[in-house]
Amino acid sequence: LFLLTVALGETAAARCPAPCVCDNLRARVLCLNGSLTAIPAAIPQLTKKLNLRGNSFTVIPAGAFLGTPYLTHLDLQRCKVEKLEEGAFRGLGRLVYLNLASNDIAILYQESLDGLSSLQQLILEGNRIEEIQPGAFGHLGSLTVLDLRANALVYLPDMVFQGLAVLRWLRLSHNTLHVLGSEAFAALPALHRLSLDHNELQALPGEALARLDGVTRLDMGHNPITCLAEEALAMASLKHLFLDHAALQDVAAEAFTRSPLLRTLDLHANQLQGLPALAGAGALVRVNLAGNPLLCSCLLRPFHDWLVRERVQAEGTCAAPAALCGRTLDSLRPPEMRCGHHEPPPSPAAPPEQPRAGGSGQCPRGCSCSPDFHHGSCENRGLQEIPQGFPRDTRLLDLRRNAFGMVPQGAFPDLKELVSLHLQSCSIRALHPGALRGLESLVYLYLTDNSLSTLAATAFEGAPRLAYLNLDHNAFTRLPTGAFQLLPNLISLHLQHNTIRELAEGDLAGAGGLRWLYLAGNAIKHIAPTALAPTVMLEKLHLEGNQLAEVPTAALQGLPALSELKLSRNPIKRMGDGVFLPVASSLQHLYLDNMGLQQISPSAFTGLGPKIRSLYLEGNKMSSIPSMSNFTGLEILNLRDVPFHCDCQLLPLRRWIDKLNLRVGATCGSPTEARGLKVKLSTTFQTCPGWGDKAASKPSKKKRSGKSPARGFKKSRA
Repeated sequence: LFLLTVALGETAAARCPAPCVCDNLRARVLCLNGSLTAIPAAIPQLTKKLNLRGNSFTVIPAGAFLGTPYLTHLDLQRCKVEKLEEGAFRGLGRLVYLNLASNDIAILYQESLDGLSSLQQLILEGNRIEEIQPGAFGHLGSLTVLDLRANALVYLPDMVFQGLAVLRWLRLSHNTLHVLGSEAFAALPALHRLSLDHNELQALPGEALARLDGVTRLDMGHNPITCLAEEALAMASLKHLFLDHAALQDVAAEAFTRSPLLRTLDLHANQLQGLPALAGAGALVRVNLAGNPLLCSCLLRPFHDWLVRERVQAEGTCAAPAALCGRTLDSLRPPEMRCGHHEPPPSPAAPPEQPRAGGSGQCPRGCSCSPDFHHGSCENRGLQEIPQGFPRDTRLLDLRRNAFGMVPQGAFPDLKELVSLHLQSCSIRALHPGALRGLESLVYLYLTDNSLSTLAATAFEGAPRLAYLNLDHNAFTRLPTGAFQLLPNLISLHLQHNTIRELAEGDLAGAGGLRWLYLAGNAIKHIAPTALAPTVMLEKLHLEGNQLAEVPTAALQGLPALSELKLSRNPIKRMGDGVFLPVASSLQHLYLDNMGLQQISPSAFTGLGPKIRSLYLEGNKMSSIPSMSNFTGLEILNLRDVPFHCDCQLLPLRRWIDKLNLRVGATCGSPTEARGLKVKLSTTFQTCPGWGDKAASKPSKKKRSGKSPARGFKKSRA
């Protein structure tokens, strides 16, 4: 045995690559800060810890580490990596730690991280990741820490983290996150801590956060959030909330009523002049208001009384009135907190009207400009004309809830750095040609809740980088033909809740890069077969709440990337054979609920199979459904409020449901003796031929282990 060990040691030593240092006793190899341009092929096979930090690999090819299957730790920091090929880490089933920090990775592809079934920590900090493709984390069922700090993420789509069933800490700090899908965090049942600080979130993403039942700590500091509305946060387990260094000016008394376990609330370095008595926050023990311009007048007395009554520790210092300036909150007595004639403290939200350092213009009268965040705001000021004179370095401009009526040509001069423009609820009837001229950096445009019914072909001239366009809740009766020709970078288009009646050929001409199209709540009855043809990159199509009488199968041709299709609440009564065949190879999420659906052809789901992650069929009228035994990748299946006829013909469905580790909600509508019973509990199947075949009805845990991501989703929406 000794001779064999010596022989193995000599063989391993002989295989150590020249630029590296091999410690065979500890099974470690270091190849630090060298000039390697490819992963060394001669690394000892028994190596457990491999450090390749500081080399120049550019691409990690498929199967790059097949020769080192015993690796548990792999460090690839600062290696100039730009791309992880699909299958790059295949064969590393023992790896628990992977560090890819400080590289140049831009996209995480679907199979980039395949093979890392034991990985517990993944460090991707300091790359330039701007896109995470669906399923990128689908093979990381053991991951507990995911670090995505300091990347270029702007948007998180729904289910982007699916597969991370045991993840406990998700770090998304120091990105440029602006929009979160409502289901972005839906697949994270074990998450305890979420870090979203240092982003560009302008409002608390309450809908997305409500999916996180187990999160106890939420870091939201350094985001330009201006207010917290009633019930802004519904997180049942949240104990510690950090909202420091934001732009908060107002917090509603009921903001935290749906987060009953909250203990620590950090609001320091905001623009708050005070807080109301906080309702429903019975577990709160500490509030930090340091660095806010607190106005310790009679207006703050209810909050002060609440602090005393609830025995909550508070940090903060009065900025006014002059008699109390510098006094701490805990030193105040109610009689001192009087209302009188005094000047309020200067607020960071309303600086004097003079040029600012770092800017090159003045803040228009009646508006506020934040030098720290490069934001300007004239929200709800009763303005009838768009103000001018904002600092040239303004990046976010909030003009919501005014009465502009129209946006004239050249309305935003000298704002070449503007990234986000808010014009919601401004009674806008016309966007004149050239209105956005000069906004060469504009990425986000919000025109929600106006009176727009048409757009000229040159409406968006001068804003070539526009990627996110919100035109929902307007008066469009058809898509503004030709308006998208000048938007080569358009990614997301919101047109829901208009009165659009059809999608015609040419309506989406020029929208070749569109990925998300939202058309819910219109009156669409017809979609021309070629209407969606220009949108070859479309991933998400929302058509719920329209007047479609059939699945628009012909229009789905030529959409090879479509992963999510919503047809809910359309009057589709019957589904024929192969209606989803055009998108069968890519579709992952299918919504067919609440349509009054009466009949589904046995071949309706032809082509669909393991890729389907979620299927919603609730609230329909059919008594049976076709076989879905090929749907082995389901994470969510909703069959609630479907009147199944529980006879022997339904036995295959009953057996299939038994094998799923999901709550599906299927109930019997008939016969009379089974009505209202769960399909799983109905005894009507016990007289069926083959019922005694127990092996057919019991799930095989070994077969499912590692095969389907359905494990751990017992609390699914179904």
